[in-house]
Amino acid sequence: MGANRRQGWRRARAARLVAPALAAMLLAPPPHSAGAETFPSKPIEVVIHTKYGGGTDTTARMMALVAAPVLGVPMKVIARRGGSGATAHAYVSGKPRDGHTILALTQTHLYTIARGKSKLKVGDLVGIARAMNDPTFVAVNAKSPHRSFKSLLAASHEKPLVWSVAQIGGTEHIGLARLAAASGMKYRAVPFGSGAQMVQALMSGAIDAALPNVSEAKSQIDAGRMRPLMVLADKRLKDYPDVPSAHELGYKVTLATTRGYAVLKGTPPERIAALSKALVEGMRKAQFAAYLKGSGLTVDESVAGQAAWTANIREEYAVAATALRKLGLIK
Repeated sequence: MGANRRQGWRRARAARLVAPALAAMLLAPPPHSAGAETFPSKPIEVVIHTKYGGGTDTTARMMALVAAPVLGVPMKVIARRGGSGATAHAYVSGKPRDGHTILALTQTHLYTIARGKSKLKVGDLVGIARAMNDPTFVAVNAKSPHRSFKSLLAASHEKPLVWSVAQIGGTEHIGLARLAAASGMKYRAVPFGSGAQMVQALMSGAIDAALPNVSEAKSQIDAGRMRPLMVLADKRLKDYPDVPSAHELGYKVTLATTRGYAVLKGTPPERIAALSKALVEGMRKAQFAAYLKGSGLTVDESVAGQAAWTANIREEYAVAATALRKLGLIK
């Protein structure tokens, strides 16, 4: 009987010790459940809509270079070209909304959505971070007789001036239409296919004026071959203190080429926040700052986080949709 009592006591004691551990195991989430999964848990795809080697690709690769170490996983840039962003939209839409696929976003995507040529709506896009905010100049060839926007405007009333744009319905064309509406300027837009070709047309003397970005115009301005008459912004640029802003001259027109990154609605908010924090942290490092400086831009004016960039996307879409409607390009 003594032996039996001792065995019974040992079993009871063992049960008391095991019970809490067993209960903890039953209450704990499975090892591979969503609650236990770390993020990111695999390489992140950065989807661009343009060819490799262009500005969107280069900016994405520079972003990935500085953000991947912060995230702790590789970031791979892949191109899905076609439809002015529509092909990239279809690709991203077919991927899980888990934060491991992000879209490199430019205004081109917004125009494609506004014109009903994408399966996405603007509300499907959630901004992560903005990488670049590249203001736009009103510029002429250095040999032009015009030394102010006032002079250029007066000349346009005598005869519509010829302006180069990259594409009809693109950023420069929309900006030009908005400037004309604000100032009463008369113009004729001629598409040249790209920003680089647009600038080449201006430098050749084939057209009267253009709307190049700071990054597109910098080398020509520095070399004394291009003359900026005005920047389409609310204030003067730090590196171009002698160039007046459109707002100070009485024209409430702001135009800049923006590049940033977005995921689709439905991505978990905590993952969006983690991506935004990592991208902004990476792009504030010296390496990315040097990249922006080479284009005449600064981190403080370019890099923005989730809230500011998402608001920027919505605002740009609204402005673009209104302008496209006035141009007769959408109903």
